[in-house]
Amino acid sequence: MRRLDIALGLVLAILAAAFPFLVNAYWLHVMIIGMMSAIMAASWALLAGYAGQFSFGHMAFVAIGGYTAALLATDAGLPLPLGMLAGVIASAVFGGIIGWTCLRMSGPYLAIFTMAFSEVLRIVIVTEVEVTGGAGGITVPQLFHAQTDFPYYYLILALLIVSVGGMMLVVASRWGLFFRAIRENEQAAAAAGVKVTRFRIIAFAIASSLAGLAGAFYAPYIGILTPDVASQDQMGLVVAMAIVGGMESLPGAVAGAIAVEFLVEALRSYGQWRLVLFGALLLFTMRFARNGLITPGWLRLRGLVGLGAARLAREAAD
Repeated sequence: MRRLDIALGLVLAILAAAFPFLVNAYWLHVMIIGMMSAIMAASWALLAGYAGQFSFGHMAFVAIGGYTAALLATDAGLPLPLGMLAGVIASAVFGGIIGWTCLRMSGPYLAIFTMAFSEVLRIVIVTEVEVTGGAGGITVPQLFHAQTDFPYYYLILALLIVSVGGMMLVVASRWGLFFRAIRENEQAAAAAGVKVTRFRIIAFAIASSLAGLAGAFYAPYIGILTPDVASQDQMGLVVAMAIVGGMESLPGAVAGAIAVEFLVEALRSYGQWRLVLFGALLLFTMRFARNGLITPGWLRLRGLVGLGAARLAREAAD
């Protein structure tokens, strides 16, 4: 199985490196947005799927990261990379504060609170016209001055690999064990010695910082930042990506985000009907594939390959 994972990783690495040379500018842009969405979906899966904290304010931290980077670059004259780093830190701080504020909340109460926080932030962005540009948005300087989007592609690819790799290390560590214990039963986890308060805040801070990273990348890539980045429509899309890929699998959430992004674009010619088709896919996933569509498929493939390899080994031994 480990050889299969390594082989798949090598194939994906080769395809990822060659992808910009295989497609036109439009699909390259779709892939860039897909990988940015993959960071958001995977970080939300870490928070909801592993730590059991169902937050619907994830896009608020994307907005915090993006607007912090943009305002520091345009108004304070800070170099854009430093502004992006500041956006990540600001998102982590706000995420920790929200995690601390919501210590006694869970389930629908946590979801409603975080949704309200996201909507309040969006309204503040709209009304503070002198600072944020209001509904018209704010212009953000470009990070790269190139004729193609190749630099942005390889940058977001690197950020995705580092982000998901870091989250997988967290999941495989004692922190990941504590997150799952909190998800299953907070009272039992606390009785077993897990510092529930600390690790709920840590889970929020990590997930929020990565959402802020996605926002900090989005701002200079698109070149303009509007309050729509914090809308609940976008939040719903991120949740759908994680559900389709598999909430309890970070690679599954990544694959789900990229697949959904390409699916939405491929169905664009159907107009509003594409939303109906996408909604039907989501309903099918939630009814018949609670662990997502991609993760079970990959596990089944691994099982079939493992059986095939074992059969070949037995035949060779005979």
